[in-house]
Parts: sequence; C-alpha cells; structure tokens
Amino acid sequence: MALEGSLKDFGLADIFQLIYFQKKTGILALDGKLDRIRLSFIEGNITGAESRRRIESNRLGKVLVKKGLLEEQTLQAILEEQSSSNVKLGNILIKKGLVDKEKIQEILRGQIQETVVQLFSWKQGAYEFTPQAVPTDKELPISLDTQHLLMEGLRIVDEWTDVEGKITLDTVFRKKTEESVPVLTEEENEILSFIDGENDVSTIVDLSEKDDFEVSKILVRLMEKGVVEKKEVAPVLTEVPPVEAKKATFPYGFLIVIAIVLSLFLSLFPLLRSSANIFKQFTASFIASRDINALRLKIEAYKFQHGAYPENIDLISKNLDPWGNPYIYKQDEYTFMVISRGADGKEGTSDDIY
Repeated sequence: MALEGSLKDFGLADIFQLIYFQKKTGILALDGKLDRIRLSFIEGNITGAESRRRIESNRLGKVLVKKGLLEEQTLQAILEEQSSSNVKLGNILIKKGLVDKEKIQEILRGQIQETVVQLFSWKQGAYEFTPQAVPTDKELPISLDTQHLLMEGLRIVDEWTDVEGKITLDTVFRKKTEESVPVLTEEENEILSFIDGENDVSTIVDLSEKDDFEVSKILVRLMEKGVVEKKEVAPVLTEVPPVEAKKATFPYGFLIVIAIVLSLFLSLFPLLRSSANIFKQFTASFIASRDINALRLKIEAYKFQHGAYPENIDLISKNLDPWGNPYIYKQDEYTFMVISRGADGKEGTSDDIY
C-alpha cells in the first residue's frame, strides 16, 4: 500500500526517517509548484533522483564539458546514441572509456544530493511512496546515506532564515557601479555574470544550474558586499492639469442603507468574533505543529552527532510555543517526545499538540 499525503501534514524529514529506519525499497514521488521529483530507495538509502525541470543526462553532460572532461562535440554524439539506445549517459561514457567511473559517480552523487537537499526548502507539496523493486545499476552503482542527507536538510532549515524574506524568485537585481570592487569567490563571480537588470532569481537559478537555496544565499552575500542591489520599478508620473472642484452633495437616502448594514453587522458581531477566535487558535496550532517537527529534526541531528538524545530541550532551542509556554521534552535511551500544552496551558488535555 502506498504512503501518500501532504508535506504540510507529514514533513519530509519524517518521511525520510520512516523509509530509512524501516529499510524500505521503492519510489518516493514529490509534487511541488515548480517541479516533480522522484527519489529511488533501496534498503532505506537513496540511489537515484529524477527532476522534471532538470534532466539528468543534460546536467551530467554540461558538468563534464564545463570541467574539461568531455568535448562538446563528443557529448552531442553520445546524446544522439543515448536517445536511440535508451542507455544512461554515464554508462555509455564508461563503456567507451571516455570518462573515469569514479568521476561520474562523484558528479552524480553531488547532483542527487543537490536535488534532495533543495526539497527541504519546499513549504508545500504532495508526496507518495510506492514500495516496489528498484533495479541496481551494477556498472554505475550510486547510494547515499539518508541520515547524512537529513543532516544537510537540517542545515538548510537553520540557514534558510538568513535568506527568507530578503529575496524571492521574482526579485530582479542590477549591478552597482562602484570604484572599488570587493574580492569575490568563484561562485559569486559566476552568479554575478547572470545579473543584467532583467533576469529574476528564478531565471538565474536555471542559468546557473544550481538549486534556488544556493543561488539565493550567494545573491544575499552579493547584496551584503554592496555589489548588487534590488531593481526598483519606479512609478510613472504624469502631470495632471488642475480640475475645478465641484461642490459635493451628500445622498441622504444612502443613510438608510448604512443603518441597515450597521444593524446587520452588530447582530452578527458575536458570531464573527467567535470565528476569528477559532481561526486564531487554528493558526497557533499549526505553528506549534510546525515548530515541533523542526525540533524533532534537530533532536535527531543532535543524537546523530553526539550519540545520545539531548538531556534537555534548552540544548536545542529555547523558543516558546505560540501560547508563551515552553515545549515539554521527554526522552530516554531509545526515544523522545516533544509536546505543546496547547491553548489551556495544561498537559494531558485534549488540546495538547504532539
């Protein structure tokens, strides 16, 4: 039976942990606004990643050419052969002895990791895990430790706060003309080359072949160094000739309509206030659930690094729940639990959030 649902209800970290600890083999399909990604698992570890936006053979070929490991003309000939034989590009290159197996494995592992890690920036989407046999590529085996990628996901969660709110995929940048240019890294210079006052962030992501998180971080660094700035769209102002003011007249008959609307609003006010309170509590519960998921991921990361769960939650976070109460943390050698007391502030009642 397939495991499916929304990433809002069951986070990516929880899905990965379930697949990893139960050593599942199958395909995890994730649908987001901008991409559809399929991850292959064998015995709980990730063995492949497919992205609808970024075709694996195209990405691998471009990287090999950029690194000087393959000529562009040779790549085009191999791609034509691949389209008719349906054999993976990496396997053809190894068979022909054009590129070392270890080099291809290194690039593919990096691309899979990049694809997986950028998933942790998804705030919404649908998932479906289907248990099924996944063939092993004996000529070019790839396997990534799922726990390691979870740690990378945790890093993304922590560092994304440095980017979030500063830029969006629609932000357009332009270069600043400064006499003294600060020293830039190779990555910063690469991203800077794509900034022309017209390309937005999503276009730069496509041109750079990097994930949106990495590109966003680099753009923020370029802003902080004073190399680029957001392009503001100036409003178009036109001079309007003065118009002679007319004496205002008030439609007194409209007072009747106002009185009726006001009476109706006053009669519905208790109901509206009750609905507002319900919505407020729902929002707070959602925030508490989101925070608990983040805390669970950080606690698992702590155990991965230190060999045991933290003795108290202050070692992970001192944040309070939406009602101003500290989160309850319970742990032993084998498991742990994080709880919010909910709106009533009492543990063990029906509004507790796990």
